[in-house]
Amino acid sequence: MPLFGRKKNDEALRHVPEVAVLPEPPVPGPNGLRTLEQHRDYLLGCVEELMPFGQHVLDALGLSICEDVVSGIDLPRFDNSAMDGYAVRAADVQYATDVRPVRLPVVGEVPAGGAAPHRLSPGTVMKIMTGAPVPGDADAIVPYEATDRGSTDVTVTVPSSVGQHIRRRGEDVGVGDLILAAGSRIGVRDVGLLAAVGIDKVMVRPRPRVVVISTGSELVDPGLALSPEQIYDSNSYLLAAAAKDAGAQVFRVGHVGDDPAALKQLVYDQLVRADLILTTGGVSQGDYDIVKAVLPELGATDFAGVAMQPGKPQGFGLIGEDRTPIIMLPGNPVSAFVSFEAFVRPVIRKLMGLTPYVRPGVRCAAAHAMSSIPGRTQLARGVIAADETGARTVSLVGGHGSHLLGDLSKADALVVLPADTDFVAAGTELEVWPLDLPR
Repeated sequence: MPLFGRKKNDEALRHVPEVAVLPEPPVPGPNGLRTLEQHRDYLLGCVEELMPFGQHVLDALGLSICEDVVSGIDLPRFDNSAMDGYAVRAADVQYATDVRPVRLPVVGEVPAGGAAPHRLSPGTVMKIMTGAPVPGDADAIVPYEATDRGSTDVTVTVPSSVGQHIRRRGEDVGVGDLILAAGSRIGVRDVGLLAAVGIDKVMVRPRPRVVVISTGSELVDPGLALSPEQIYDSNSYLLAAAAKDAGAQVFRVGHVGDDPAALKQLVYDQLVRADLILTTGGVSQGDYDIVKAVLPELGATDFAGVAMQPGKPQGFGLIGEDRTPIIMLPGNPVSAFVSFEAFVRPVIRKLMGLTPYVRPGVRCAAAHAMSSIPGRTQLARGVIAADETGARTVSLVGGHGSHLLGDLSKADALVVLPADTDFVAAGTELEVWPLDLPR
């Protein structure tokens, strides 16, 4: 197994660092299970936002800024031309028409990035390019389209008014204006604005480094040959893609077999580069559920049942000297994905300092009758549709099986069927988590 800069130390593996205990877990319900909300809030209470650091503005795209940013310059920095044309005094061309054009001498040229050779005298014009500074005493721009484009003299056929086609200094952004508030997520257009006011670095919370590990001796990497008793490892790919979509920097380290020592070594090796570790499989009640058996040796852990379907068995821990959070998800692919949406995405967003932590839901009417298991929150796969009025409905896709990846791929939403519900009539309004909206 690769060690990624940390020496293999068997003695260290036998030593569990002294760590603080986990916060008091939530009190389960009469069925012995936590609610989805209880478990999510518990995980969020166990992690802290990552420390901010300076990042180049292009690399900061999608990250949470940790300081108010004010502009040190005006935008535009100076009065400049919005058109290719001629800088004029508006009074000199205020009566120009096609029938009675005004002809004026051209006494200079102002390129973008250059300065006017002198102030503009009455009864003259200067050729000017878009973005070039307006000459002193000029108060309008006549676009080429309103002239004969003369080079020594120009004929103007359209009148101009004061200020026409001039971009005024500071009309967009002024010195001292707040352009980004602390806590904002830096978007594409924000990057352009930051660059425009001369800012090349900002203080942001980094992308969490998320390590993804699948467990199970039956797993084989895609592209390799399968024996009759093996399956391809889809979970590590699915979770790595989900974590990347949530904004994390992802390290998919593949899978490890049902070997406690190998799992322990692999997890230990990853601590050097992880802000969060995700495992999938090995958290239920099986004889080979090694995650549940091994991870308590590396730190404080909590394993619990959550009143949800799919995704009942869940695990969490703070392991190693740095108390790195580890979220241990079930092994069925749909269970792993639903658990990611319910618990891991909010944790990643908290690490990044992004709010809201929970993906916003929408309200949709059930397109047909739906059944559910009472006592558990059902997160069913669905497809959202909208009619010509914009009214949204949601239909279920396929069955409830936690192995049905084909149906999951077709879905664009998770439909929340409350724990106190066993039947939903068509037309009933439901909470729905859209999966394909911009994050």
